[in-house]
Amino acid sequence: MKVIIPLAGKGTRLRPHTHTVPKPLLKVAGKPVMDYVMDDVAKLKGVEQVVYITGHLKGAVEEHARKTFAIPGVFVEQKVQDGTAGAVELARPYADQPVLIIFVDTIFDADLSVIETCQDDGIIWTKEVEDYQRFGVVVTDANDHMTKIVEKPSTPISKRANIGLYYIRNWKLLYEGIAHTLTQPTQKGEYFLTSAFQYMIDKGAKIKVIDVAGWYDAGKMDTLLETNRIMLEKGRAHVPESGLENVEMTAPVRIEDGATVTDSYLGPNVVIGAGSVVKGCTLRDTIVGDGTTLVGCILHDSMIGDAAVVEGVTGSVSLGDHTEIRVPRG
Repeated sequence: MKVIIPLAGKGTRLRPHTHTVPKPLLKVAGKPVMDYVMDDVAKLKGVEQVVYITGHLKGAVEEHARKTFAIPGVFVEQKVQDGTAGAVELARPYADQPVLIIFVDTIFDADLSVIETCQDDGIIWTKEVEDYQRFGVVVTDANDHMTKIVEKPSTPISKRANIGLYYIRNWKLLYEGIAHTLTQPTQKGEYFLTSAFQYMIDKGAKIKVIDVAGWYDAGKMDTLLETNRIMLEKGRAHVPESGLENVEMTAPVRIEDGATVTDSYLGPNVVIGAGSVVKGCTLRDTIVGDGTTLVGCILHDSMIGDAAVVEGVTGSVSLGDHTEIRVPRG
């Protein structure tokens, strides 16, 4: 099996952070979003290669993947942002067997081992949601096989949201469908991979639909902070044995080794990066990057990048790497 991971997006909804950090490498509960996904991939049998479709800040993605993941990888740049079908098309030279396609701006709880016994042409994983109008939803027959995907339906034709996780056993028909899709008019300037899936269905393919146990969005700041909370609650909390003085906490909190925190109240749902210094602060629902200094701040629902200096700030902020803000007292 080959794994295809499209990573070319600019992550505009997470600016200013994604000006300097690729969206898949933004940390949730102290761990890059991409790494949660790759942990699941590493457990699978028979993965021969990962095809990374890169774009924005491609060098950082490639460096991280090479030093972090043991599975052999190849990197292909998506120079034209023409949609998900265009991204997966770039992996065609390497797709000589079934493929697992993963979009890594979400974290999921899914048993991928079902791939090993799959006899259908493919699997699409979904999550039942109440706000179905926000998503592409998958419509199924009585046997839980896909019949169609509908983008942002106005009526509750289905509540099973497409989460960007697919296994395609019949990869030849997939690429036939992608080739067909790329000859059609674009939709808002993009070619969608879901159109290729619809092509497969129309040609008689059977694609099983399976609901995941959990699906956690990291594509914009408010949902990323919520996912940070969930991951902390699921076991990512950590408090070091040293570096803390006169600190009160409400769990869950993650403080990386090497951070220094004094005279502060942290939590719940706070992450302090390695080498950061926090003094005289009250923080909740806040992510602080590595090597950052916070003094006299009262922050909530905030995200601060690496090597920033923030003094005397109260409220909710989103500050990128190397930001400096000092609010005079009085």
